[in-house]
Amino acid sequence: MRMTDERTEGSGAGPDDAAVEWRVSDAPVPYPEALAAMEARVGAIRAGTAPEQVWLLEHPPLFTAGTSADPAELANPEGFPVFKAGRGGRFTYHGPGQRVAYVMLDLRARGADIRCYVHALEDWIITTLDRFNIRAVRRADRIGVWVADRRLPGGEGKIAARGVRVTRWVSWHGIAINLDPELTHFQGIVPCGIRGYGVTSLWAQGVCVSMAELDAALMACFDPVFSPEGSLAAAACAAQPATG
Repeated sequence: MRMTDERTEGSGAGPDDAAVEWRVSDAPVPYPEALAAMEARVGAIRAGTAPEQVWLLEHPPLFTAGTSADPAELANPEGFPVFKAGRGGRFTYHGPGQRVAYVMLDLRARGADIRCYVHALEDWIITTLDRFNIRAVRRADRIGVWVADRRLPGGEGKIAARGVRVTRWVSWHGIAINLDPELTHFQGIVPCGIRGYGVTSLWAQGVCVSMAELDAALMACFDPVFSPEGSLAAAACAAQPATG
């Protein structure tokens, strides 16, 4: 693997066997800084001057508003900053203890199918969590990745979210997995516009692994899903209806 910035590695899941670059930021990254960095990287990938990249990071506590965000779904009693994200979807919380993975890939090398790409993101989350014996699933009637938990409203909790933007077939934004964030902060929004269900985390499910262990699982599960040839995502996309 190839790593850049604070810590970087590379995998072989890029087009023409070019390595996908992994960037890992140890300190929380301000959201405007992350947006600007993603936009610049997407432009460089399109221009062929930089490799594809997956960026693993955390943000300080904040809310992001997707293109379908409804102001009625934002309460924000803590007064966290709110940023327009430019991705699809509604309101999402980010904060310490949540692993965000921004995924900047050339989708032309992977079939140029956005629906399959979204499935791939969900498959990546599900296979990663399976390494910790967490059975996570997608639901046709609500976006995100879910786990059963009878303690929560609706008997299920959302453990991970995904949000996508694609510019000239290069993806940006990505996924967020709840490792051990402050779950009460999600009460400031209706997460992704979904009412009647809970929010959970690995730690809330009794899986108290470290961020480094979660990162290692994400890296290990990436290639089988996102490799341009023989992708798990292609099979999953062909077999299942779209979600979200």
